[in-house]
Amino acid sequence: MPFTDHSNVEAYIADVGASARQAARAMARADTAAKDRALTAIAADLNSERDALARANAADLEAGAAKGLDAALLDRLELTPARVDAMIEGLRQIAALPDPIGEITDLRYRPTGIQVGRMRVPLGVIGIIYESRPNVTADAAALCLKSGNAAVLRGGSEAFESNHAIASSIRRGLEAAGLPGSAVQVLATTDRAAVGAMITSPQHIDVIIPRGGKGLIERISRDARVPVIKHLDGICHVYIDDRADLDKAFAVAMNAKTQRYGTCNTMETLLVADAVAGEILPPLCRALSAKGVELRGCERTRELVAGVQAASEQDWDTEYLAPILSLRVVADMDAAIDHIEAHGSHHTDSIVTEDYSRARRFLREVDSSSVMVNASTRFADGFEYGLGAEIGISTDKFHARGPVGLEGLTSVKYVVLGDGHIRT
Repeated sequence: MPFTDHSNVEAYIADVGASARQAARAMARADTAAKDRALTAIAADLNSERDALARANAADLEAGAAKGLDAALLDRLELTPARVDAMIEGLRQIAALPDPIGEITDLRYRPTGIQVGRMRVPLGVIGIIYESRPNVTADAAALCLKSGNAAVLRGGSEAFESNHAIASSIRRGLEAAGLPGSAVQVLATTDRAAVGAMITSPQHIDVIIPRGGKGLIERISRDARVPVIKHLDGICHVYIDDRADLDKAFAVAMNAKTQRYGTCNTMETLLVADAVAGEILPPLCRALSAKGVELRGCERTRELVAGVQAASEQDWDTEYLAPILSLRVVADMDAAIDHIEAHGSHHTDSIVTEDYSRARRFLREVDSSSVMVNASTRFADGFEYGLGAEIGISTDKFHARGPVGLEGLTSVKYVVLGDGHIRT
């Protein structure tokens, strides 16, 4: 049952946090085999509990429709059989990934004879605050468990029943593997005060990861006393250089915008060098328009392509998450980099060029979490980077940057190996 005594939300979060802190110690000691057994057991339990999961999800969908949730939100909320399959497969994939915990790297001898290295260790207790998609419950739990952490999960109220059905499978899987069921806890309250209590409890939670709309992430970033791993916007750019292969440029730009519209790594602004704009923009704009993409361009773009709407200053700073694209013709790569610095969100930016020196300079000077050469921004994803699943994409510079997979949910400590060495 939901926790309903709103006057005691802080006490409830303290209890959850204390339990998670204790579980985190057990998870840090757990060996790889135990963690993998837990993940495999959770996957098997979800598979056997499909009917219960479907009933819980139906209840959420019915309540959501009654509240007037729009079709897009209801779609994100729905757990179709294919999405349940994907959750189960994701758990099994994470079980198959190498365990980062305990790995010692950079071990080297010092002149004194000691060896100094760095060992990868868990962060501790990870708080994750997310909206809509209940499959995040399984994904987040799996990544936290494999990386030796405990997790406190606060899902959206619209997915309450679904999240708790998934949480039941997680608890049973953990206990079947001999690990504490409290290693993953889904909050039993929909009170928004719980979010405030989580983000101001550094004694219980080591890091907060928000996944949701810009408003949620801005609020958490502003009010948190716990470190936050986050990104606010995905205002991603592709720059077509005057030394680009235009066939490559066409393919990259089309894919970056139209492969999926509602993702944070979708291109929102296309920058084109003036020297090739007259050749590439007309056919590219025709192809984008044929896909239903609304085009908003600078004055030079509108001179070259009829029917393009005028872009406002606000357009350069907007993450559309929709079939809308801003286009700007720039003098050269310097102007493109200046535009990205002024209007980008430090998420993902790409250059299309055959000039090696320019490509290297773009990689060096564009200050984003992912910078690409001759590739679609849609590759900015943990799975595509070979990280397995991801918990999100960070545009911060500390502690993780880019797609946050298992390694991003860990830290390091220095280890020293000696043989009776003393300092003189």
